[in-house]
Amino acid sequence: MLSQAKKFKAGFTIIELAVVVAVLGILVTIAVPSFQAMIINSQVRNAAESIANGLQKARGEAVARNRNVEFVMGADSSWVVRLAGGADIESRLASEGSRDVTRTAVASDLTTAATTVTFNGLGGVVANAGSLARVSLTAPGANRPLQVRIGAGGNAKMCDPSLATGSSPRAC
Repeated sequence: MLSQAKKFKAGFTIIELAVVVAVLGILVTIAVPSFQAMIINSQVRNAAESIANGLQKARGEAVARNRNVEFVMGADSSWVVRLAGGADIESRLASEGSRDVTRTAVASDLTTAATTVTFNGLGGVVANAGSLARVSLTAPGANRPLQVRIGAGGNAKMCDPSLATGSSPRAC
């Protein structure tokens, strides 16, 4: 009887292996769309955070230099911080973490397109007609659009336009 017990070998059969592969295939098929949406949403968030940081950089440079400093939106989510009418201080390309994101920049009158906001030496927004006031960001396949809003005092706020006003600190 001892010899019969030695005939059984430890391991997996081809059927067990096929079942495991099939289950893994089903799990991957279910997970891929969620993973793709997560990546696209992170690109939108990267773009919004970058724009908010660029606005803060421009405001800080204006105060530090006691000069007017401009924040200029480029194509998609790229931007440049520069001295008013002068040299560039810092820039960011849209390809740096948010290449699929599209933006809509709106002026302070909320009807016209805008690309530039100027900060004065005190960190406030210089009142120019058509000054940038809000940037809306989204991407194909994203389910979390974001906005960056510039207050009259020069502060930048990143918010979620899909939330009802007053329902959350993240609401616009």
